[in-house]
Amino acid sequence: MAGRAKIGWIVFAVIAAFYLLSEHRAHFLGALPFLLLLACPLMHLFMHGGHGGHGHGDDKPPDKGEGK
Repeated sequence: MAGRAKIGWIVFAVIAAFYLLSEHRAHFLGALPFLLLLACPLMHLFMHGGHGGHGHGDDKPPDKGEGK
């Protein structure tokens, strides 16, 4: 996209977001606690890679001894 068209779309999106939030603030604030609760399992899935993603840093075996 050209520079002026891109700026135009960004300005349009900001204005649309402002009117959307200002007109539907009660609905948005009413759904906010549920969105926060929904964010917890989604963050767990995407940040840990699902179940089994804990503690798999490096897979090399531990050293047998220091003196060898």
